[in-house]
Amino acid sequence: MAMSLKLYNTMAREKQLFEPLVPNTVTMYVCGPTVYNLAHIGNARPVVVFDTLFRLLQTQFDSVTYARNITDIDDKIIAAAVRDKRSIEAVSEEFTLKYREDMTQLNALPPTLEPHATHNIEPMIELTRTLIEKGHAYESQGHVLFAVESMADYGKLSNRSLDDMLAGARVKVAEYKRHPGDFVLWKPSTDDEPGWESPWGRGRPGWHLECSAMIRAHLGDTIDIHGGGRDLIFPHHENEIAQSRCAHGGDYVRYWMHNAYLDIDGEKMSKSLGNVHTVRDLLKRYRGEVLRFALLSAHYRSPLNFSADLLDQAEATLGSFYSTLRDVADVPTTAEVELAQEPFYRALSDDLNTPGAIAEVHALAKQLHKAQAADKPALKARILAAGKLLGILESDPEAWLQGGIDEAGLSAQEIESLIEQRSEAKESKDYARADDIRQALTDAGIVLEDSPDGTQWRRER
Repeated sequence: MAMSLKLYNTMAREKQLFEPLVPNTVTMYVCGPTVYNLAHIGNARPVVVFDTLFRLLQTQFDSVTYARNITDIDDKIIAAAVRDKRSIEAVSEEFTLKYREDMTQLNALPPTLEPHATHNIEPMIELTRTLIEKGHAYESQGHVLFAVESMADYGKLSNRSLDDMLAGARVKVAEYKRHPGDFVLWKPSTDDEPGWESPWGRGRPGWHLECSAMIRAHLGDTIDIHGGGRDLIFPHHENEIAQSRCAHGGDYVRYWMHNAYLDIDGEKMSKSLGNVHTVRDLLKRYRGEVLRFALLSAHYRSPLNFSADLLDQAEATLGSFYSTLRDVADVPTTAEVELAQEPFYRALSDDLNTPGAIAEVHALAKQLHKAQAADKPALKARILAAGKLLGILESDPEAWLQGGIDEAGLSAQEIESLIEQRSEAKESKDYARADDIRQALTDAGIVLEDSPDGTQWRRER
């Protein structure tokens, strides 16, 4: 489909027309989780953002390869295993599985590839060897370090000079470093730590090295899009650039994309503040689609204040969309939607403007309410097409409206029975009884919608 897609490139600091290196073929890599704990809602933002981009890219290009890695070797995983008296494999396997389950609940499609760090040790050793041979890395006390002074434009992505980096550093510099900014490519492992044999002794890779090596092994020397949260710009992505470009030349990444932070009730999410919410805990109170919709409600490059109010608003908005779709449940959808002509599609093609696309869904729902019968099939198809790109509105409307997290309340059968009793009370002109039943249902979080065709209901939190 011919459509201009513009993306904000962090390296260029501007929106640019997206053109893949190989025509009609896109390669995208997004930094995935370090699997030592449950994913928090901040971890979920890049998943939802880049899943939406993945959906959009698939409508424009024949081949889209989306890789999201699993960091399954890391000091945090080792510490969690020691703390819980479990094997490192048991910890990483448990949290990899739970991460996949939680992201599926957010309607995130599985990535094309999911490379694991521990399955790619050989490419990491090879990359380290190349950097030493080219004079960009050195061995010191069992460590191999990247020499930041060997790269002329180190710091370009984060727009920092080496002097700036040193001015902000408070950490005691390890004695094995030639320059305080040098970072570890390979480090020694003790007997009770996981390790692999290498030319520099038994050890394990540094975190930055892992992504560079996996990208080259699975996607090639230069990829189209590399994504992640803003917190990864420095040092992680800066160091990836240093490793990959110094080893193999070329651009490494053509478009860098970063989503902004989440704030929780106006404060930056942090463990010290105790305001870190795991996706799994939130899923006990809200459906995954509600979390996804809330995350898409702000532009990905804007900070998002994540709060109960935001989630309740997201749930109410989805409820209204699903009510609209339930009203036209028996209306067939028309043939293919011309996406390039759609305002919601143009919004998404302008640097993934999800709030703009959501506003267009509101406008379509409004039109559908007032539409003549002949116009309803096309309008319904357009709403569903927008929903598919945003990863929403793919549930059965009746099931969505009558479902919910709080299954401890009234069952569907009990609700239907009370609605029937209310109807009978109205017929016998016992309006006080009818009002009491409506109030009881309202108190139980059940919203009634009366129409000439009868009474429909939906759960509301």
